[in-house]
Amino acid sequence: MTTLPEISPRELAERLARGERLTLLDVREAWERTLVNLDFPAEVHLPMSALAAGGEALLHSALSGMAHPPLVVICHHGIRSARVTAWLLSLGWPQVFSLAGGLDAYARQVDASIGRY
Repeated sequence: MTTLPEISPRELAERLARGERLTLLDVREAWERTLVNLDFPAEVHLPMSALAAGGEALLHSALSGMAHPPLVVICHHGIRSARVTAWLLSLGWPQVFSLAGGLDAYARQVDASIGRY
């Protein structure tokens, strides 16, 4: 059994603080972003429901023109991000990680100011 690549909230915060180039793929629905809206650099919002309908072509379109070395997939609790990460890995995408515990864990462990829902 293969372990899904994850990044912890603390590791994500440390890497962002160091200025590492990461692309954050937010797969939450639009209504969720009104509850906790992030201001991360290189953030792309593409709900999982849209990905399911548009597939990999939609993701390529959303990322066009962006440098996207390590792709970190984020959601509320880490379940959707794990599914999207597994899907991308199955398609051969390199350097894809799921945010362990999602934004809820990030708010609890790193930055409570982003809020929780």
